[in-house]
Amino acid sequence: MNQQDCSMGYDVQKIRDDFPILASRVHGNPLVYLDNGATAQKPLAVIEHINRMHRELNANIHRGVHFMSEQATVMYEAARECVREFIGARSTDEIIFNSGATAGLNTVASILAEGVLRKGDNIIVSEMEHHSNIVPWQLVRDRKGVEIKVLPLSDDGRLMTERLPELIDGRTRILAVTQASNVLGTRPDLKAVIAEAKRHGVLTVVDGCQGIVHGGVDVVDLGCDFYLFSGHKLYAPTGIGVLYGRRELLEKLPPYMGGGDMVASVSFERTTYAELPLKYEAGTANYIGAIGMAEAIKYLLKLGINDIVRHETELLKYATGLLKSVDGMRIYGSTPDKCSIISFSVDGLHPTDTGMILDKLGIAVRTGTHCAEPVMRHYGVDSMCRASFALYNTKEEADALYEGVKKAVNMLRR
Repeated sequence: MNQQDCSMGYDVQKIRDDFPILASRVHGNPLVYLDNGATAQKPLAVIEHINRMHRELNANIHRGVHFMSEQATVMYEAARECVREFIGARSTDEIIFNSGATAGLNTVASILAEGVLRKGDNIIVSEMEHHSNIVPWQLVRDRKGVEIKVLPLSDDGRLMTERLPELIDGRTRILAVTQASNVLGTRPDLKAVIAEAKRHGVLTVVDGCQGIVHGGVDVVDLGCDFYLFSGHKLYAPTGIGVLYGRRELLEKLPPYMGGGDMVASVSFERTTYAELPLKYEAGTANYIGAIGMAEAIKYLLKLGINDIVRHETELLKYATGLLKSVDGMRIYGSTPDKCSIISFSVDGLHPTDTGMILDKLGIAVRTGTHCAEPVMRHYGVDSMCRASFALYNTKEEADALYEGVKKAVNMLRR
């Protein structure tokens, strides 16, 4: 990944001016937005670029010879190159645009089911996965007659990678794992995990939705076979995502969907498919979303990836220290390299009640299972509160969260 640090000092107040929504008020209070793990807010650079596309250059790509279509096509393919460089892929042929990580994971599961898996094979999935990296493999299991094995996590939120050698056998074909847990913030030692998988010829599928935001990735250095992420967590529009796949695999595997743009020639007797990456981009692409994603990436690089990581790490440590002082506080996940996500509960308070009180104070956190029910079951709870910090959050907002939780404790324990 291009981790050029070109910032001249991290001015969070100036950065906040780039995000107009952060000036909002909720229930009469200043907005404290701490639900970034679900979706991040968008900077003006992205908003204005998307608006310009709709106002001036909205035309379908790859299909027209007129000026607007050609311009939109050039910008779409430039966005693909921007993503390629950002994640360190070797070729734009390996960058597939889709509607998001869920679409990407379903694509990978489907094409591997048809091109790789046979009855009796098995797939290893980590216990800390989002549902989007569990359910597609269950659908494959039921369709193909394969087995799912679980790589467990420890109570401190660590992925127990030392258990991997005993799980891999001669029928293991795929390992699906997150780069960073959306509940625990845990960042497993993926290079070691992928190296062990490679040693046994096992294909690796990485959910990068949180990892790409909090430090990024170099897919070649990581060594994974597939990597997926969504734009909306990366300060880009909704409805756009990326599937990276190694070219030699994508060339051999079957298409996922049929339709326009993914074909070379169609007759009632036979269809031939387009070359990569269009082979996996059936239908009208979300070209404006892809172009908006490129603007978001440029914005991040301008701020400096390393500075963003330092800022978020400081916030995580500061907020964790505050929350730990709350009587009855339980924070889930304590690995030293976790990203800026704090999932918690307080004895005697239901997370939903806590979240609703925080909302009345203008503080947006997530409550519920966070689309990770196996993690909830591991800790014996049915839900948690989650505060997830981003590049524009401040220590003052961490203070507001702390005071809000204390207020919830005083109200609900009375």
